Amino acid sequence: MRIRPFHDTDLSALKEITVEAFDGASIDQMIERRFGLLNGGDWRGRKARNIDADVERDAKGTFVAETDGEVVGYVTTWTDAEAGIGHIPNVAVRAGHRGHGIGRQLIDHALDHFRRMGMTHARIETLESNKVGHHLYTSIGFEEITRQVHFIMALDGEED
Repeated sequence: MRIRPFHDTDLSALKEITVEAFDGASIDQMIERRFGLLNGGDWRGRKARNIDADVERDAKGTFVAETDGEVVGYVTTWTDAEAGIGHIPNVAVRAGHRGHGIGRQLIDHALDHFRRMGMTHARIETLESNKVGHHLYTSIGFEEITRQVHFIMALDGEED
C-alpha cells in the first residue's frame, strides 16, 4: 500500500468509497430516515458531493491510498493558516481493506502534511455512533472537546 497525491481521475473512486464507508454513519442518511428523500435525491448523492467540495477546496490536501493500482482509501484535508488548524473532513477505506491500518496511515499522512504546512493543531469530527472512528481518533491522540447536536426542520411546516 502506498499513499500518493490525489489525481482528478480518482474522484469517482473516492465517491464510491465514501458512500460505502459512510453507510450507517452519515447525518444525511439519518435525515433521510426521518424525512425521506429530499428533492428527489438520496443521502448517497449528498454525501458524495462532499468529496467534490473537499477536492475543490484543497485538491493538494487530498491523499489516496493505493494497493496494486486500486484506490482503497483516502483522506481529505484543508488548513486554516491563521488559526494554525489542519482539518480532516473525510477519511474512508474500502470495506475489504479495513482493519489493516490504512485509515491510521492516511490520518498520519494528513498530520505530517499539516506539520509541513506549519499547523499547530489538527481537527477531525465523527458522529457519536461511529465507535470505530472514535476509537481510532483517540488512539492516535485526538481529544474529544465537545459534542454537537444536529437539527433539521421541514420548511413546509408540516410534520411527516
